[in-house]
Amino acid sequence: MTEERAEKFLELFNKGKEFTEELLRENQRLRYRLAMLETESAAGSNDEIQRLRDEVQQLTEENRRIAQRFKEVEEENKDFANRYIEVEEQNNNLANLYVASYQLHSTLDFREVIQIVQEIVINLIGAESFAILLLDEKTNELKTIASEGEDVMPGIESISTRLGDGVLGSVAKTGESYYINQDLEDGGKVTLDKPLAAVPLKIKEHVIGLVVIYKLLQQKDSFSAVDYELFSLLAAHAATAIFSSKLYSQSERKLNTIQSFLDLLTTTS
Repeated sequence: MTEERAEKFLELFNKGKEFTEELLRENQRLRYRLAMLETESAAGSNDEIQRLRDEVQQLTEENRRIAQRFKEVEEENKDFANRYIEVEEQNNNLANLYVASYQLHSTLDFREVIQIVQEIVINLIGAESFAILLLDEKTNELKTIASEGEDVMPGIESISTRLGDGVLGSVAKTGESYYINQDLEDGGKVTLDKPLAAVPLKIKEHVIGLVVIYKLLQQKDSFSAVDYELFSLLAAHAATAIFSSKLYSQSERKLNTIQSFLDLLTTTS
């Protein structure tokens, strides 16, 4: 009996041992599987993170390209807006000059023509102080016939210089416009003979006078590209109008003289 119990106990012990070993093996297998799952999970997470990182990098690069393109478009829009303003200003000035030119050629009264030229120089060019000089072909002298802003540049109302002398005489002789930025030896200081600009009044290549500018209006810092075009157009139109009105005035005086002489003869007869 005792031996039989010992065998059963041994049998139970062996079964317990086997069960324990089986549990240990299962536990080992589960640990290994858990380790594998953790590794797979970690690997999966890294892959996901890397994928997200790649997407973020792509989105960042795309955002950078879009931002760059937006900046380029913004600059293009600014350039377009500035150019539009310039063109609009140019069109307005040209339209104003057209009206002014019409006014210039609408009268043969010499003083009216000079007055219109003065208004153009003030309103279109933006000059505060300037003088209009005419050339006396008999004496080859340039003399002021109209001026504005004498308090700014004293003496402009009585300028008198010979053809070829100084800046003004040189402009009248060569027919080439002068701007002070061409001659900065003394720091660009404006003087009676060295204005901001001197524009010849020409009929073809024949110079009859000058428009001489000494100071611009306070709201205008410098000449613009449009101003140089206006100078060219003004010089031709103003020269023609001044020359025509001057000839008309001279012929009218001669006609009046002849008429008076004829009246005198008629009365005497």
